[in-house]
Amino acid sequence: MAVITLFSASHCHGEELLQKLSETLPAHILSHEQLLSEAGARFQVAEDKLRRAMHGPRSIFDRLTQDRRLHIAYLKVTLADLIKGDQVIYHGFAGHLLPRSLTHVLSVCLVAQDAYREQNALASEKISAKEAQKILGKDDESAKQWTLSLFGLSPWDKSLYDIVLPMDSTTVERAAELIGANAGKAPLQFTPAAYQAMKDFLLASRVEVALAEQGHEVETVSVDEEVCLTINRYVMRLERHEKELSQIAAAVPGVKMVKTMVGPHFNQPNIYPKIDLPKKILLVDDEKEFVQTLSERLQTRNLESAIAYDGEQALSIMETDPPEVMVLDLKMPGIDGLEVLRQVKQKHPATEVIILTGHGSEAEEKLAAEMGAFAYLRKPADIDLLTKSMKDAYQKVAQNQAQQDQDPK
Repeated sequence: MAVITLFSASHCHGEELLQKLSETLPAHILSHEQLLSEAGARFQVAEDKLRRAMHGPRSIFDRLTQDRRLHIAYLKVTLADLIKGDQVIYHGFAGHLLPRSLTHVLSVCLVAQDAYREQNALASEKISAKEAQKILGKDDESAKQWTLSLFGLSPWDKSLYDIVLPMDSTTVERAAELIGANAGKAPLQFTPAAYQAMKDFLLASRVEVALAEQGHEVETVSVDEEVCLTINRYVMRLERHEKELSQIAAAVPGVKMVKTMVGPHFNQPNIYPKIDLPKKILLVDDEKEFVQTLSERLQTRNLESAIAYDGEQALSIMETDPPEVMVLDLKMPGIDGLEVLRQVKQKHPATEVIILTGHGSEAEEKLAAEMGAFAYLRKPADIDLLTKSMKDAYQKVAQNQAQQDQDPK
């Protein structure tokens, strides 16, 4: 029987389904807590640090940090060891660390409409509708940042899974039946080829740990104990770098041969780079569907963004990880947009704020400008105009920073 990994949106019956599968299939449960405990003990790392590597808190803008990359490497190799046989069911974020080349792994995603999830949250946690929406938004943002950092994809992208189950129209019993039926099919059996692929993945994971412990970020693949290292980040003195990587990898037990290559993302930087795109963008809007769609549209223009669903969450992010550019709605429950703007410009004047609202007035536009807003745009947003405004705002940020660097006080 296959190894089964479950990745679930919150309040989609993930734990109930896990329990049902354990009762109906000849497999043992590998809990998320067990994985953290095993990895922590093996590498002498606090479990909280391993948990934060997947779930936060961390920068919602930046790429993987070195420590986080190392902790994820620890989790990956531990997971590989714990599922190197078959008949295992795992529920959690770490399932995304298993490559699609493992043909005996059945990857399942559980989803549901927001209204259904909110109803479940209200029933299980005895909270208000506003609190439920905030929890779901935070959970979804955590999932989004996880899969974006690994694949550059939404956590609900179907290409990441073998099966996607809508739990608002599927009972837990029926979901267990569907998963069990698919897990028993011939293509998912633990054949000699699947066993070799698992061995290769485990070896590549061990090499990845060895490299990460030395501060290296390298794509690592193993085929029949031969390891290929792909360098996707520009480095000076490439030949020396390749030699160092090869020596580290060759020292890992089980490695027969190492080769290195330059990947498609290895680009020598321009001596005079022109940086005209903000790297840290925060979208603030309580209209969840609108702001998620906006974030996806900005992605197509090479603009990555984080999302806050209310003023309180936006101000919390500002305290720990202020963005370069904020796109801010005015009409929100709780702390409204003008108050957010006031506090941002008072405490974080380097952040440029673009107002994007569907309920504004000339008086509010004038007030926003007086309070320091960079631009005032109306919904529905022209994506090209918004993109230009964001680039212009970032140019102002960059110019101000350059001036400060040249004339420090």
